[in-house]
Amino acid sequence: MGGDDAPGVVLAGLELAAERHPGAKFLLIGDTAKLEPLLEQHPRARAACILRHTPDAIPGEMKPTLALRMRGASMRMAIDAVAAGEVAGVVSAGNTGALMALAKIVLKTLPEIDRPALAAVTPSGRGDVIMLDLGANVQCDSRNLVEFAIMGDAMARAVLGLPSPTIGLLNVGSEELKGDDRVRQAAEVLKAHPSLNFHGFVEGHDITRGTVDVIITDGFTGNIALKTGEGALKLMRDLLRQVFTSSILARIGYLLARPALDRLREWMDPRRYNGAILLGLNGVVVKSHGGTDAMGFAHAVDVAMDMVTHGFTARIREGLASINTRELAGDPS
Repeated sequence: MGGDDAPGVVLAGLELAAERHPGAKFLLIGDTAKLEPLLEQHPRARAACILRHTPDAIPGEMKPTLALRMRGASMRMAIDAVAAGEVAGVVSAGNTGALMALAKIVLKTLPEIDRPALAAVTPSGRGDVIMLDLGANVQCDSRNLVEFAIMGDAMARAVLGLPSPTIGLLNVGSEELKGDDRVRQAAEVLKAHPSLNFHGFVEGHDITRGTVDVIITDGFTGNIALKTGEGALKLMRDLLRQVFTSSILARIGYLLARPALDRLREWMDPRRYNGAILLGLNGVVVKSHGGTDAMGFAHAVDVAMDMVTHGFTARIREGLASINTRELAGDPS
């Protein structure tokens, strides 16, 4: 029931998801008086969905502290279903703060994980790149950064299908002496990790260059970097539109370049990258952008399916088991 155009967009997205994943079943939680008439327009989703009624939904502007009290809300009931083992994961386009708070309280973090992280896939010149944390943790220590690397590695294997993803730690320079103590301590632990392909420090331009497959940073820096990148892509689209509509010759040039521009538009389509993942919990939690359309929501479902079918949570446990607790705290002694 969450999102700018819910529940219509959600059900249209599930129609696409049901076509892509014919064996999947979806527990759809919300106001059945609103859901049932819409489902009649989407036969694949209708066949794949089990309905559970609740009239309550968490508003988009509600503070997380208040959302925690709404035990009968659709978002809370969905997360409860994950905790009970009734479903394998949850996808929501609703209130981000409420989803993060509820997921952490109800599902709890995995053993040895200090804090969950928000991760997403972004485009680069070499292919898709995973970046975390994107805002769940404004302040992080070296332990958190190492945990993020392990979770990012597991996500890259599950979502991107990479057998040995390269990992970079975002810093103000690539030299080993750059950065503060927490970043350098995290780098020392990651270098010694037996199963991680640690590249070393990377800089801001390496994100779009695709120097590594996974970018690790704190939530403050990651959130700014992500939104700066989104703004740059929007600026590029706006400038291209201005250039190709500035004159008759420019319009003719657009017609000639249209096939290439269509490929560029497809590559930059934000719907392809919809579906941020809250990593480090006892369950799969995917946050869809509230303003996405059916195709974007279907992609968020795709992400959740990938995480479940590739045993994402088990991969994180395996990665953590190979690191000493002292090392995670930044004490290699």
